[in-house]
Amino acid sequence: MALCFVEGNEAIAWGAFEAGCRFFAGYPITPATTIYNNMLKLLPPAGGICLQAEDEIASIGFCLGASMTGLKVMTATSGPGISLYSEQISFAVGSEIPLVIVDVQRLGPSTGSATRGADGDVQFLRWGNSGGLPVIVLAPVDVADCFTLTMEAFNLAEIYRCPVFIATNKEIAMTRESVDWEKLRRPEPVERRLCSEKDRFLPFGVKQGQLVPDFLPIGGPRLVRQTSSTHGADGYITTDPEQINANQQRLLAKIETEVDRFTFYEELTVPGAETLVVCYGVTARAARSVVADLQRQGQTVALLVLKTLWPVPEGLIAGRAAGCRRVVVVEMNMGQYVREIEKIVAPVPVRFYGQMNGELISPEKIAEVIDHGQLA
Repeated sequence: MALCFVEGNEAIAWGAFEAGCRFFAGYPITPATTIYNNMLKLLPPAGGICLQAEDEIASIGFCLGASMTGLKVMTATSGPGISLYSEQISFAVGSEIPLVIVDVQRLGPSTGSATRGADGDVQFLRWGNSGGLPVIVLAPVDVADCFTLTMEAFNLAEIYRCPVFIATNKEIAMTRESVDWEKLRRPEPVERRLCSEKDRFLPFGVKQGQLVPDFLPIGGPRLVRQTSSTHGADGYITTDPEQINANQQRLLAKIETEVDRFTFYEELTVPGAETLVVCYGVTARAARSVVADLQRQGQTVALLVLKTLWPVPEGLIAGRAAGCRRVVVVEMNMGQYVREIEKIVAPVPVRFYGQMNGELISPEKIAEVIDHGQLA
């Protein structure tokens, strides 16, 4: 048994490395800096590149350029850096540039508390790009998730040619725990689908039955066009409404229609559950303990831990809430994801508890919220 004592950020770095990441650029920011520190140890000996940029904007810019050449790339930051990333996130969405972005969330707003965790960026990750087109956001619960979901994130970025976020937070990122390294689940790494030499290359053109364009690297033997402006399949700027609409609909569909293929979750079920607890991230660890105790006491309480946050796995949530008399949502913020749950499970009543004061939500508090929800 290869028992290791590692923190979440270290597991993310190793997951990226095993997924084939060979380019990292970042700017030091608590609590994400140890991802950069670990990538600095891993990448150069393997022929990769690890850069400390002059700021967050340059960091993600370096990553976009490296991805256009065909490299698997990652950057990592926290809330203030995510805000600065926004314009180039939009570039990655619109120009279909594969990219993994780790957001080690800390207590906001603004500078907030650099050494306190929260889940306050959840809505920003989804809507923090001009145009509002969908992105993929995965949320680990523990160190094992940090490793495996990072590998999944790279595969999704390559398959769907889009930015993929890992929404962790300080409490997961900088907490060490024991894991059996050899038993961690390792998804098979996926490579970007290249355009055949025999085919005419349209940088944003798709073949019959596909929603994602084939790829060719910038700087290769064949001419590649890239633009952040509204474009047609050939990469040239266009103002034609039909071309624009077709491209926008494809960018939407390639992510939202595929969510069932990358809906990651865990659950504690019980026959005839009257109460369903929904949560994500580090809060799930306390909720798991509470629900397990309640089930041992004979209470019909179930737990759903979401590890895919965006696009919203509506089918999963609706299916687990079916037949329940109430849903309880617990988040380390003032109420962000609960809005999505309410839309899906209506008219089933939803009870929410949110906390964003720099402290973890305790099992006792979750038990209290569940109990009140049962009495409601």
